[in-house]
Amino acid sequence: MQANPKGVLTGTHFLDGDQACCEGALAAGARFAAGYPITPSTEIVERFAWRIPTVGGMFIQMEDELAASIAILGAVWGGAKAFTVTSGPGFSLMMEHIGYAAMTETPCVFVDVQRGGPSTGLPTLPAQGDMMQARWGSHGDYEIIALCPNSPQECFDVTIRAFNLAEEFRVPVMLMMDECVGHMTEKVVIPRAEEIEIYPRRHTARGPGEYWPYETNGDLVPEMAHAGEGYRFHITGLTHDERGYPAMNAAAQDRLVRRLKNKIRAAADRLALYEEEATEDAEVVVVSYGITSRVAQRAVEMARQRGIRVGKFRLVAAWPFPAARLRELAQRVKVFVVPELNCGQMVLEVERAAAGMARIIPVTHAGGDVHRPETILEAIVEAAR
Repeated sequence: MQANPKGVLTGTHFLDGDQACCEGALAAGARFAAGYPITPSTEIVERFAWRIPTVGGMFIQMEDELAASIAILGAVWGGAKAFTVTSGPGFSLMMEHIGYAAMTETPCVFVDVQRGGPSTGLPTLPAQGDMMQARWGSHGDYEIIALCPNSPQECFDVTIRAFNLAEEFRVPVMLMMDECVGHMTEKVVIPRAEEIEIYPRRHTARGPGEYWPYETNGDLVPEMAHAGEGYRFHITGLTHDERGYPAMNAAAQDRLVRRLKNKIRAAADRLALYEEEATEDAEVVVVSYGITSRVAQRAVEMARQRGIRVGKFRLVAAWPFPAARLRELAQRVKVFVVPELNCGQMVLEVERAAAGMARIIPVTHAGGDVHRPETILEAIVEAAR
C-alpha cells in the first residue's frame, strides 16, 4: 500500500455525504470523472469539477449517462483512476457499461445515490430500491463489489475503500448511497495524505510487446497496461482469451467467466463487510444498511430499554453478501428483522442465508421518507414474543 501524495483536504470539516464522497475520491487518487446531472447525486461531481483543477485532472459533463459510463472506462485504460455518479434512471442506463467493465476487468467506481423509483419516481426523496440492480443489473454472469455508507464520514472512508478494492480486484465497485446519506451534513475528519492507505494499480512491468492483458500470475487478477505505453494489446467485451482476442467457444467462455467470478468469491470472507453489535445472546437481530441502519439503531436502543435481547447487524458491503456470518447467527437467533427502503430486496438474501433456521420479518417501505423508529420497534417486539 502507498500513500496518496496530494489532493487531500485535511482536517475537520462539516460536509454532506455527497461532498464527503467527492473528497474521498480525490484522496483515493481519482483524477477523472464523467457524469450527467441527476438528483440527488449531482453535488458530488459539482464539487469535483470545482476541486479537480487544484490537483490536476478533469471532469467532463457528458450528454447522457451512457456516455459518462463509457468515458470513465476509457480514462482508466488511459491510466487514470476514474468514477461516475448517478441515480435512478441514470443507473439503469449505465448497466451495459457496468457489464463491460466487469468483462474487461476495468477498475472503476460507480456511485449511485438512490432515490424513489421506478422510472422518474421521486427525484429528491430517498429509497434503497437499487440494491438488487447493483448486483444483477447487467446481463450474464459476473461479480461486483457494492458498499453501503451510512454517514458522511463513511462516504469519505468507504469511497477510498471502493477505489482500493476496484484496483485490487480489477472490478467495478458500486457505492450504494441514498438521498438521506448524500444530503445529511455532519462532521467529517479527513486525515493527512500520508495516513491514507492507497492500493496501487496492478501495473505491468513487462517490456513492450510482451503483454497479454488477461494473463494471470496465480492470484486470478491480471496486471494492467495503459494505452500509449508502447504495448500493443486488444480489449473487447466479447469472450476473449488471455491475449485479449475474441474466442468464440464454450471452453473459453467457461474459463473466463469462472475466473471473473472466482476472483471475488475467493476473497468473499474478507469483502463481505459488516458491523455487528450485541449479537452474543440476542434472540432478535436487526439487519439493515445505509440510512435505514441509522433509524434501526434508535429502534434497537428502545427495544433494549424494554429488556428485549436484540442485536444489530449492519451491512457495510451488500455484495458480496455476508451470508456465512448470518448463517452462523441463524443457528441461535430466533428472528431476523430486516427494515429496508424498498418492498423487500436484501431480505431475500437474509432468507437465503438463514435457510429456514430463523424466522424473517421484513419491514418494508416504498421510499419517499425513512422509517419511524417506532415502526421497526413494533417488528422487534413482535419478533420477541
